[in-house]
Amino acid sequence: MSTPSHDYTGGARDVVTPSPAREAAPRVLASAVGMLELTRRKRLHHPRGRVGRVIHFADGTSGRIYRETIVDEGVAADPAVLVVGFVLRGIHGRAHRAFRVESWLNTPLFVGFPGFTAKLWTAHDEHEVYRGFYEWDGADRAASYVHALSWVLGLVCVPGSIRAHITVGVHSADALAHPERLGPSGTGTEQWWRPLAPLSPR
Repeated sequence: MSTPSHDYTGGARDVVTPSPAREAAPRVLASAVGMLELTRRKRLHHPRGRVGRVIHFADGTSGRIYRETIVDEGVAADPAVLVVGFVLRGIHGRAHRAFRVESWLNTPLFVGFPGFTAKLWTAHDEHEVYRGFYEWDGADRAASYVHALSWVLGLVCVPGSIRAHITVGVHSADALAHPERLGPSGTGTEQWWRPLAPLSPR
């Protein structure tokens, strides 16, 4: 039986509908406060074991992992894999490296959301698409996060470039080691979120 998989999008295909600012902003602020508590309790970690490895996606693109962020052991009780993709407005060439450095400052935007467990940050692919490859504790929590996040991303991204896909019942490590657990494979732009093969070595 295939694993449940959903595009948590609204409006046009593959375009996430953001929450209104009045709803999203307080939740993002609460995430930042939550990060302070996670840090104080030493529950927030940035392991290096997978940094530098490459995820190959079914749409023919690839992204190199440049950071990993986890809470505790990074394993959810009710796992869901969330992949978020976006294209930054006006970021090209050497500016990508500057963004990857600056992106440390974006950590408070997600780690304090209820259900966050782990994130792999991937550098831009051949079409300048960045991806976040998450493990979330609860698909509904992941979907709620996406709609709040997209309000923030919408301020800095190419319009219509923000996409999200959630697969229920699989851990991110299993998805990367055994992509077939994400369900039937395919090719083309609709498979932008799906790892094509096991995580490559450095």
